[in-house]
Amino acid sequence: MSEISFFLAGCPPRPRSRLPDASFCLAFSSFCFFSNFRKLNLSQQVEADMTSEKESNGLNNYAFALEGRFCDLPERGEDLDSSIDEDTNKLAYCVTDVPPWYLSILLGTQHCLTAFGGIIAIPLILSQGLCLQHDGLTQSYLISTIFFVSGLCTLLQVTFGIRLPILQGGTFTLLAPSMAMLSMPEFTCPAWTQNASSVNTSSTEFIEVWQSRMRALQGSIIVGSLFQVFVGFSGLIGLFMRFIGPLTIAPTIALIGLSLFDSAGSSAGNHWGISSMTTALIILFSQYLRHIAMPFPTYSKDKKLHTSRVYIFQILPVLLGITVSWLICYILTAYNVLPAEPGQYGYLARTDLKGEVISQAPWFTFPYPGQWGKPTVSLAGVVGILAGVISSMIESVGDYHACARLSGAPPPPRHAINRGIGIEGIGCLLAGAWGTGNGTTSYSENVGALGITKVGSRVVIVASGLFMVAMGILGKMGAVFATIPSPVIGGMFMVMFGVICAAGVSNLQYADMNSSRNIFIFGFSMFSGLVIPNWILKNPKAIATGVVEFDQMLQVLLTTSMFVGGFFGFVLDNTVPGSKQERGILAWNKAHEDDSCETLETGQVYNLPFGLSSYLSSFSWLRYVPFCPPGLSSSLDPKQPLGTPDPGQIMIGVGL
Repeated sequence: MSEISFFLAGCPPRPRSRLPDASFCLAFSSFCFFSNFRKLNLSQQVEADMTSEKESNGLNNYAFALEGRFCDLPERGEDLDSSIDEDTNKLAYCVTDVPPWYLSILLGTQHCLTAFGGIIAIPLILSQGLCLQHDGLTQSYLISTIFFVSGLCTLLQVTFGIRLPILQGGTFTLLAPSMAMLSMPEFTCPAWTQNASSVNTSSTEFIEVWQSRMRALQGSIIVGSLFQVFVGFSGLIGLFMRFIGPLTIAPTIALIGLSLFDSAGSSAGNHWGISSMTTALIILFSQYLRHIAMPFPTYSKDKKLHTSRVYIFQILPVLLGITVSWLICYILTAYNVLPAEPGQYGYLARTDLKGEVISQAPWFTFPYPGQWGKPTVSLAGVVGILAGVISSMIESVGDYHACARLSGAPPPPRHAINRGIGIEGIGCLLAGAWGTGNGTTSYSENVGALGITKVGSRVVIVASGLFMVAMGILGKMGAVFATIPSPVIGGMFMVMFGVICAAGVSNLQYADMNSSRNIFIFGFSMFSGLVIPNWILKNPKAIATGVVEFDQMLQVLLTTSMFVGGFFGFVLDNTVPGSKQERGILAWNKAHEDDSCETLETGQVYNLPFGLSSYLSSFSWLRYVPFCPPGLSSSLDPKQPLGTPDPGQIMIGVGL
């Protein structure tokens, strides 16, 4: 956006190697813009607005300044003479800044709570396919494991990966193929595991039932993650992005949410009153009360003890909605308003059904690789997971660029993107080894939280990673989450899965949806992604080629809605004639364009920590390695001795 306003106003373009002072840049661009504003034709102005909006995807607030300090310029359409607006858009802490330790802990905890809903939802959904609906203690172990691995992968990503303040956690793109794999006939749960009164969760037979399914998931995720590691560190992600556009991404992501409607309905249907209340509370907090700031007591050296206003409803709507509904369920249980007989409607809304889970769970638990046994590998599972891995990679590239804009960093260069995708692949490998039943990916919710808090420091995300590791070690914490009543979870799913579906459809903003070509491709892809998996699930014996492994592979692929819809979208978008502008490829590439120019600021943000970049720059052949920085001298801070890490790197190293 900053460069668009410069050229429209006839101002000199921003130099690449040496940047002007931020205040001069702001004042000069303001003068030029307003002095030439009346000379612009109205149609040109509208066209420029639309173009800049597509290019930035609504996240157009990044710019650079001298000495490694990145700050925001005012957004388009603002009054540049207003100091209030300028203060609103300015980042409190940029990527390379180190906030005070207490602020880092507070904001890091907030990021964890923002990702709370998505992280705990995954093991709770998987428990249905793993036959664990009535085993709250094992569910608590799965929750602890996914928190531990998410924290570990976050530390790896911030330290050696993309090096942006972006959180890692479980991914719904792997949940769809995982559930499709667990729906195969050989993984159908025995009838006795569905009855809470007849299942013995400590029996050897029951443990083997769910652990055999988990081991099959683990092996598929481990092998599938190797593909992501290869694509990332080899630099092939750029090749993928050439052929994948909005009409492929939109049905793929949208069908993730639509394919999970059965899980949401099953959980919410246990008590529609409680689930509807949970949904209404989350909507109330996130949509109607998000602009209301609540007073909170705070302390500072200057003002001592005082109150400050915090937009608590905008930051933690899911957590607040679940907590209030959970509390109401507890009150209704205490006064015996909810039925006490297992067969009656509403019984699963009681809070005392899993009361023994908290007492049985240990205070400290240490997840470790292979804790559920030796992973097994099946061709069908691996192929299904690959479809989810590809979707996760493409989604993460968009998150990297959005995170860079909101944290005041330069656009990520190729080597940083390659390294980020590769580290995410390693994260999926670790998740498979530890046995979360899922992988890891970048969390879009936390990217949005950066714009709310105006704190883009990666040290805050290091604190988040440490907090999640601590939550994974505290066994009682996972047990508490496992006791959330099923209807409350169902109400959360109603909102969460709807948002996932809408997030996929939002990618169509880049394409020309007035085109009959694009309408046909998107509509056919979406409808096929619903019809074909539904028919295959109702007719599981229809696929019989005579080769068991091939039948299983087709079964998993054709029952994975996101694969079917994404496949048709990919094939039709790349074969049906249409211009790049009509397909949305030009706008898509602009929004995710790669600034390969190495500047002082780019090196400070994306180069490897602990002086590794300066050391590796002595090897000339490493410039050809896709995930290594080019090692230009301009990317090094002349004020800092070679091999000497800055304070932020020291904190990251201690955390890791």
